[in-house]
Amino acid sequence: VANVSHELRTPLTVVNGYVENLQDMPDLSQDSARRALQLMAEQTKRMENLVADLLTLSHLENDLSPLLEETVDMDVLLNEILKEGQLLNGGSHSLRLELQSNAKLLGNREELHSAFGNLLSNAIRYTPKGGAIILRWAERGDQPVFSVQDSGIGIPPQHIPRLTERFYRVDRSRSRETGGTGLGLAIVKHIAIRHQAKLEVLSEEGKGSTFSIVFPGKRTAN
Repeated sequence: VANVSHELRTPLTVVNGYVENLQDMPDLSQDSARRALQLMAEQTKRMENLVADLLTLSHLENDLSPLLEETVDMDVLLNEILKEGQLLNGGSHSLRLELQSNAKLLGNREELHSAFGNLLSNAIRYTPKGGAIILRWAERGDQPVFSVQDSGIGIPPQHIPRLTERFYRVDRSRSRETGGTGLGLAIVKHIAIRHQAKLEVLSEEGKGSTFSIVFPGKRTAN
């Protein structure tokens, strides 16, 4: 509760401040009003994202919520993720999809979409403009593996064990500036657990990171 309250306090303060300014300015210009409304919209969107991620995490952590499984065509799903990433990216990075396996996956398509999308949006958020990001679907022995490799800022080794903690951020200011809620990797971890998979993180400061979800062989679907 303390963490959620802290996360909500800043956008609420910003919105409240602009509302008070708008109320107290009798000769408010159209440009000033438009700018204030734009900033208020950004902050309310941030709060909406936070609430949505909290609800997702609550659902995933509920042991009574069964995993509804289907055979997921990874080619189709990952091309969807790539297109969404390209829209979010806005041409700032080179995005590429490498399909090194034609294996399909037994799992919940909606949850997998959320996990893969979170890993890609994180890569976009922490990779400087002009960098490269690769989505990869491959096999490691009999284990199917989804990974996102970026040429971003990398992660100091002492932070890696704590990355999936709720609201844990390596760079708080950068995460908030780019719309991060601090819950994305916690969501990824829980989706991985529900699929008997594990999240692996390889990273080196200044040289980028690779986040991988390694699925058990029994989740390969023909």
